[in-house]
Amino acid sequence: MGRSKTSIATWGVIAILGLTPMLASAQEPAEPFRHGVSILGDVKYAPDFPHFDYVNPDAPKGGTLRMSSTGTFDSFNPVLDRGEAAPALAYVFDTLLKDTSDEISTGYGLLAEGVSFPADISSATFRLRAEARFADGEPVKPEDVIFSFEKLKELNPLYTSYYSHVISAEKTGERDVTFRFDQKNNRELPMILGQFPVVPKHWWEANGPDGQPRDIARTTLEPVLGSGPYKIAEFNAGATIRYELRDDYWGKDINVNIGYNNFRNVTYTMFGDRDVEFEAFRSGNTDFWQETRAARWATGFDFPAAQDGRVTKEEYENPFRATGVMQALVPNMRREMFKDQRVRKALNYVLDFEELNRTVFYNAYHRVDSFFNGTELASSGLPEGKELELLTALKDKVPASVFDTPYTNPVGGSPQASRDNLRKAVELFKQAGYELRGNAMVNSQTGQPFRFELLLSNPQLEVVAVPYQQQLRKIGVEMAVRTVDPSQYTNRTRSFDYDMTWTVWAQTLNPGNEQRDYWGSTSVNREGSQNYAGISDPAVDALIEKIIFPADRDEQVAATKAMDRVLLSHDYVIPLYYGGTARYAFWDKFEHPAELPTYATGFPLIWWAKNP
Repeated sequence: MGRSKTSIATWGVIAILGLTPMLASAQEPAEPFRHGVSILGDVKYAPDFPHFDYVNPDAPKGGTLRMSSTGTFDSFNPVLDRGEAAPALAYVFDTLLKDTSDEISTGYGLLAEGVSFPADISSATFRLRAEARFADGEPVKPEDVIFSFEKLKELNPLYTSYYSHVISAEKTGERDVTFRFDQKNNRELPMILGQFPVVPKHWWEANGPDGQPRDIARTTLEPVLGSGPYKIAEFNAGATIRYELRDDYWGKDINVNIGYNNFRNVTYTMFGDRDVEFEAFRSGNTDFWQETRAARWATGFDFPAAQDGRVTKEEYENPFRATGVMQALVPNMRREMFKDQRVRKALNYVLDFEELNRTVFYNAYHRVDSFFNGTELASSGLPEGKELELLTALKDKVPASVFDTPYTNPVGGSPQASRDNLRKAVELFKQAGYELRGNAMVNSQTGQPFRFELLLSNPQLEVVAVPYQQQLRKIGVEMAVRTVDPSQYTNRTRSFDYDMTWTVWAQTLNPGNEQRDYWGSTSVNREGSQNYAGISDPAVDALIEKIIFPADRDEQVAATKAMDRVLLSHDYVIPLYYGGTARYAFWDKFEHPAELPTYATGFPLIWWAKNP
């Protein structure tokens, strides 16, 4: 479903609890250092907090967690946007700040003991902990932070966009690094700068075991050095990997890590087929399973271990309480055939979600009708108040429908409704310059049939793609379904080499700079961006800026709803479905805190083995 993102957007003065005393630096920032930053009020935890409330500080350390993943891997490089990175590589690397799971968009010092920034947020200074070390014993220095930041911006298009307004990083003290911005009052930047992996400059600039210089601009299967709680202990390229908890981890006793990282070993086995992967779980060869298929969740757990209690099934709302999800089929408007909105709208009329939900999904889902589905940021009804003001100011740039017509998806589910929707789709194609000739939808002028390919990364998605393909044939449209391996899918989506694809955008309650990467004009032609639809719209661009630079929380919510409404009004995507719970199944080998954090399950970082 895409990457995890936490934003900071405080209102007026950023709300901070407690100012942590720090050692003097060569160039002391004018503002005091803060031990934590939050977005919607004061941070929950005071500077001297012993541990997060949701962990078990006495959780035993030990045992092995056997995980699985679909696909393969060919790189341990956490910086480069090439190749297939190993699963859970983040275990090896620490970041400047650590997100908490019981607050929204809040971070506390990890590698950094504090962060300081002026009232106009024109820069941010992080002070590293004196005790922070890489696994070889070398201290984590400002030079490492600067090296990591610069290489991420240079080599990874996602970070190029994410940190586009961070113009420099420099050492400003023995343990201080200062980032300078080309914008003021971008309240998110200090927080998101705390989220990138910090890699060791000295290791990457040294020679490898083969005597040749290492190159951070290339993939590598040499086990990389990090400062995090785990190390890569052993692996079989592309097939298995084992992470081992480091006894000498520098941060094991600091407050933000108490109760975390409890498994001695975490292993991953890679599978090329999701069904084979499930069979490995059923047979007890792996310990944990997250189910994404409603049908299997309803009928596939009839094996003895699930019936006698050795395998537990649980559903959790926690991860979705602060997450808005848009799962959709995405026509690529870089292709001429999808530039006409009427065509895109017609394709939505063809999808019969209600029939799919009844016959395939055991009525487990509801249809998505917002890019921020399930959150307070989702638009609904007609605009009013501040949202109406923002849209009125852009009246000449947005469709008139945003003012008088709430967005709704077509509704099927019965033979009559399906026929009516297909007739509407044919009419829309006709308005766009197409007609039915025999059994084919063709361009009225050129006679070219309307054909396209749907690119998928997982054969399980064909349970939706094939019925949709059959529906399209009823109006003379040919859709080929192509399912490719994860590596090929990644490469093709990075370069926008598809007609239509299937994707998920997951949104936090504090949207910010990443919105430019999703639908901003600046990302439409930048390879590696998540602007999969090819959106370039001046009204959307203007609303993105309002989201990033709001006067207060109310304006941010209004701007987000307004942008959501504009995106929906253009029929950029064909919305799919959403469940709202994470479905976990696991063998009876684990325990977790009695009360999980509000916004996450904490698996596997705060769970532990029953008999380590």
